[in-house]
Amino acid sequence: MSLTLAIVGRPNVGKSTLFNRLVGKRLALVDDQPGVTRDLREGEGRLGDLRFTVIDTAGLEDATDDSLQGRMRRLTERAVDMADVCLFMIDARVGVTPTDEMFAEILRKRSKHVILAANKAEGNAADAGVLEAYNLGLGEPVRLSGEHGEGMTDLYAQLMPLADAAEEKQVEEAPQTDIELDEDGEGETPLITAAKPLQVAVVGRPNAGKSTLINKIIGEDRLLTGPEAGITRDAISLRIDWADPDGESTPMRIFDTAGMRKKAKVQEKLEKLSVSDGLRAVKFAEVVVVLLDAAIPFEQQDLRIADLAEREGRAVVVAVNKWDIEDNKQEKLRELKESFDRLLPQLRGAPLITVSAKTGRGLERLRAAILRAHDVWNRRVPTAALNRWLTAMLEQHPPPAPQGRRIKLRYMTQAKTRPPGFVVMCSHPDKMPESYTRYLVNGLRQDFDMPGTPIRLTLRGQGDKNPYKGRRKKNAGALAKHLKQRG
Repeated sequence: MSLTLAIVGRPNVGKSTLFNRLVGKRLALVDDQPGVTRDLREGEGRLGDLRFTVIDTAGLEDATDDSLQGRMRRLTERAVDMADVCLFMIDARVGVTPTDEMFAEILRKRSKHVILAANKAEGNAADAGVLEAYNLGLGEPVRLSGEHGEGMTDLYAQLMPLADAAEEKQVEEAPQTDIELDEDGEGETPLITAAKPLQVAVVGRPNAGKSTLINKIIGEDRLLTGPEAGITRDAISLRIDWADPDGESTPMRIFDTAGMRKKAKVQEKLEKLSVSDGLRAVKFAEVVVVLLDAAIPFEQQDLRIADLAEREGRAVVVAVNKWDIEDNKQEKLRELKESFDRLLPQLRGAPLITVSAKTGRGLERLRAAILRAHDVWNRRVPTAALNRWLTAMLEQHPPPAPQGRRIKLRYMTQAKTRPPGFVVMCSHPDKMPESYTRYLVNGLRQDFDMPGTPIRLTLRGQGDKNPYKGRRKKNAGALAKHLKQRG
């Protein structure tokens, strides 16, 4: 996609509603109260045959200090600088405000191309506001309704020549060496490619440092951060090529999520939407990084978040942030590992990495741990090796015999990966105690080098079906009948 379109304007003029319509999904949170959007959210926009990158921005506010509104404004101004086109939205029902006039002046100076849009323009009540918009000196306003989809044809007509010009420019400037051929051929397709990047979600309690960590990874202040808890509301995804010290890069899509508090404390509708957005990001992810605060690690909510990732079947990496301000590092690390093994036995062996989002220390170890966790999550074990292993496990510790009937484990195979799932054919699967299933799962982890990843083990019954059972009786009856007929 060659064209980048940034949607800007005052809070609550309908930017996120239009963004959702252009990308064709409800990606951005939408609510009646102003100021819901705080970060920059990118999506793949579509309008007729046009394809472009669309950026949803925070509402422009008249604040230039280091307050939350001031930091949001600087982030939006950055989007204006990086976009090819700015779609400046006003609320046609409210009309042009002094704030609109001030930001129109800023856009005239900073933006390459500005399209003026009068949103919420359905019905006669908006006519006066649309006429007022001419006074901004940004040309004829496009009359839109992001909620009802009106005016999309006019917006297409404005974007079309700009998209063509951007595409021609890109063709002229693109170096030939950047062209990559994706040919279908024999052999395995790489698991991580530019077309299918590794999906990583960063989750944790509010103020654990998730946005700061991602900013440090990508090397720029792309996400809004600050001392206030709960700044992030949307689950924002960013595409990066994360390189190691040797220069080998891995395409990734990293999701920054809203901090998750205890359910009882989440009262506001907006926070409920934010948390559900974060939970959806966990379901989409392949690797989940659970970020803890070194000062208060493994609180009840941290354990719930890690357990959620395991239940969703995601590879888990536990990262302890703010390690730069920890004094007694060795003793603290020993305590962390002991707490981890005791409180999260279902994730035994998962990597525990100490990082500092502020200084960047530990990021190389975090990258290596994410790739290792992803590799284990995709692990496949040959059936022959599994059944040799099962025989050895049965000899070492036979299954119990409830009511005097021994449970027979006959055969084992791997049914799936991502996460690894195994099926054991056995007699009386319903009578197998949980402790013996745990024994097998722990053995799989240890003997096939699958630390930390969720392992699914299903017991399937074959019963004691004997193919010859009852055949002798049936044959004897048929013979007797035959002899009787003969005389």
